Amino acid sequence: MPLFSSEAERLSEFPIAQDSIFLAHAGVTILPRRVTRAMQDYLEQSCLRMQEYPEAWRAVNETRAIAAKMIGAQASEISLLGPTSLGLSLVANGLDWQPGDEVVCYQDDYPANVYPWTDLARHGVLVRLLKPEAPGAITPELVDAALTPKTKLVALASCHFLSGYRIEIDAIGQMLRARGVLFCLDAIQTLGAFETRVEHVDFLSADSHKWMLGPMAAGIVYVREAVQERLRPTLLGSWNVRSPNFIAQTEIAFERGGRRYEPGVLNVAGILGMKAGLELLLEKGISEVSAQLLLLKARLISRLTPQGFRFMEPVGGPNASGITTAWREPGSGPTVENVFEYLVAHQISPSLRYDRAGQAFLRFSPHFYNTEAEMDRVADMIAGMPTGA
Repeated sequence: MPLFSSEAERLSEFPIAQDSIFLAHAGVTILPRRVTRAMQDYLEQSCLRMQEYPEAWRAVNETRAIAAKMIGAQASEISLLGPTSLGLSLVANGLDWQPGDEVVCYQDDYPANVYPWTDLARHGVLVRLLKPEAPGAITPELVDAALTPKTKLVALASCHFLSGYRIEIDAIGQMLRARGVLFCLDAIQTLGAFETRVEHVDFLSADSHKWMLGPMAAGIVYVREAVQERLRPTLLGSWNVRSPNFIAQTEIAFERGGRRYEPGVLNVAGILGMKAGLELLLEKGISEVSAQLLLLKARLISRLTPQGFRFMEPVGGPNASGITTAWREPGSGPTVENVFEYLVAHQISPSLRYDRAGQAFLRFSPHFYNTEAEMDRVADMIAGMPTGA
């Protein structure tokens, strides 16, 4: 079933596609028209009456339920906080760490999912760093080998930001749950693009500004109900600490549910934008979105391989994602940096990324509204680059 009834519908919802090809959704997404309208409507109403008008608050609560539905959680387990690093830091700083405890993470993950964990070393926590054979290729076996009786938490990304490797969330989570080890997931690179469920996850954080097609600094934080008492809020305010009639109490007692981690006023405009993006994705269907992303990936690889491009694994199979990361051997054509600059100059927007060794990569991350014809145009544009461009 087509994702759009017509090209006019596609361009109406994603007007950037009228004269550009945006392929950087793994960075900061462009916004669908309905997302900007939701935010604009809220702002317009907020200059006519109070910002906390009743319909807005109802929509905020609806957003908790929609986010919960997307990840298989309860609305009471959802806090509406962004960016991703905020949620991850709340987990890192809110657990009762003791000297000798161990945390497992990955040094070459995105920095937001590294620093909160490596910083625990100053509390006497031993940080065990995973070393996969390929970037982001974190398998259940690799995680299992890193565990010891002192492992308290494993912190992983659902998908590696550079290679696009999607981990086996359920397999890893089931193993950790059986061992009594907590599991924290940075889900920003899969949520909205691929099925991301939390049946075997204790904590999850994801901002909406990538695959959820939402604004920056609006996101979701999931804390499993059974572990909420173990995770003490480290941000305190009138919203998450019980303050009847706005009067500070002599003892701190936290609100229940998602409000437990929300210290003060929420980013309502951003949350309503995120809500619109989530509704769009659920309307299209996450499985249909995933299928389109893998179709675009295959088309791009098939067109760029004859031009001498090589690709980070996985290029297919169950661990593949919507991220396609390419490079060229020296002397086989224009440099990656030159290709990037040429594409940007012609209204095509991939991302330029580097690994720890300093090698440059072109990262393509189209979303479901992008088309195979657009992937062909990208390949044709690269093939037609003038010598010395």
